[in-house]
Amino acid sequence: MNTIQEIEQEQVAKLTEKKSIPKFSPGDTIRVNVKVVEGARERIQAFEGMCIGRKNNGLHSSFTVRKLSYGEGVERVFPVYSPNVESIEVIRRGDVRRAKLYYLRGRQGKRARVAERTDGYAAKLSAAERQQAADLKLAANAAQADAMGLEDSIAEDTVADKVDEETSSMELNETTEKKLLEDGVDKIDVSSADKKD
Repeated sequence: MNTIQEIEQEQVAKLTEKKSIPKFSPGDTIRVNVKVVEGARERIQAFEGMCIGRKNNGLHSSFTVRKLSYGEGVERVFPVYSPNVESIEVIRRGDVRRAKLYYLRGRQGKRARVAERTDGYAAKLSAAERQQAADLKLAANAAQADAMGLEDSIAEDTVADKVDEETSSMELNETTEKKLLEDGVDKIDVSSADKKD
């Protein structure tokens, strides 16, 4: 690997620390949130459409997104690692067999549709969505446990009271044994006394 490639890899690693770039391919419907500067104001503008091509060229990688706006096709090319690209979200996965979908430019309406990739619901979810779903499930379980915890806390209190009573009675038995030993009397075997009756 030459020096230029090493430097580019370092820059890519630096840029991907701050934001995560999801895996997407041509045919996927994606939403690109772009920073737009208007005078002194800065805002985020979303551009949602179908990815019709992707160029992988290290630090200079880019992708093309096409959408229909009021019946007119609009295409924008975004650099993958640009600081102006705030985030990329995959809305829908497309099932295509081409790397470049330029043929969609000549099609309109139903002909311009792309079939959705259906490889299972769990496979379509991104890692972040799966984590978010797991967090929601844990929160729901915790809330349910808290709701049931009120009933359990009453039961736990009664169990704790019984344990306290048993330990105090055991302490009393130990003190009486000590007094008997001081007086010279050996331990009394209660089990043998019960058997005689």
